[in-house]
Amino acid sequence: YRAALDLRPDFLEARFNLGAALQEDGALDEAAACYERVLEIDPNHARAHNNLGTVHAERADHEAAQACYARARALDPGDPEPRALSRSEIADCVAHWGQAAARADAAGFDMLEIHAAHGYLIHQFLSPAANRRNDDYGGSDANRHRFALEVTESVRANWPDHKPLFMRLSVEDDAGWGPDENVALARIVKGMGIDVIDCSSGGMRGSPVVGTGPVGYGYQVPYAAKIREEADMMSMAVGLIVHADQAEQILQNGEADLIALAREFLYNPNWPLDAAQKLGLDDAYDLMPPAYQFWLEKREKAVKDLTPSTQQNGIEG
Repeated sequence: YRAALDLRPDFLEARFNLGAALQEDGALDEAAACYERVLEIDPNHARAHNNLGTVHAERADHEAAQACYARARALDPGDPEPRALSRSEIADCVAHWGQAAARADAAGFDMLEIHAAHGYLIHQFLSPAANRRNDDYGGSDANRHRFALEVTESVRANWPDHKPLFMRLSVEDDAGWGPDENVALARIVKGMGIDVIDCSSGGMRGSPVVGTGPVGYGYQVPYAAKIREEADMMSMAVGLIVHADQAEQILQNGEADLIALAREFLYNPNWPLDAAQKLGLDDAYDLMPPAYQFWLEKREKAVKDLTPSTQQNGIEG
């Protein structure tokens, strides 16, 4: 990131959102250039930080700007009063999503995710609770799908066919947008080039949603299983997936095709290595950068009875 910071000191403070790309002219081009410089220094960087769909870009003065929404009424009391997007602004947003996808490709990213969950703009259009428009972007299921489908078409047109494209959905938002509705949408976007549905929940009435039971290990896995089975497409499970054997069992059970971790990586940034060792992979150190691999393998060969700290509670085991 130092190369990026040399070009733009506030780079780490900015968050890059494919859908909210309405900031100052040239900002995303500059950000893409920052990533390109990082990739020139470390080609492995893109593999480690590959999800541009969850990176959010905002203007520094975003708090002073008026909120734009699918409709011109706040969903919850106390929220700032928004204004509804005009048809021309909707078209602009769709175009911006496509332009952001092109930038991500130019910057060297290998995978992209459209964030259509958690109360963000696409989810607002999908939700019958949030979307009360009376034009062809509101009302029926087909009309509420329209914005999501236009964004999908725009992104896919600017994202190479050989690179995977994910879409994150709130499979249950507890406000009228539920699993059956998400299955129907998933079937449509599969035919438009979406490869994987990232199955989350919540965003309209708070998070998390507990429709599958109390919040606990893998509480959102049933959403991934439903999308995988009923939409006949690949799904990614996320949500309190913490342990290696837990993640592996989800895959072996056919409940999902991919596993996503977030906060567990904050707790243990080397989770892939730890999981690989616990699952018995012989070449686990191949997951690490070459310098790390060299020193870890050297230590293992030198100390035959060593147990890593993540695999026992203390020196006494």
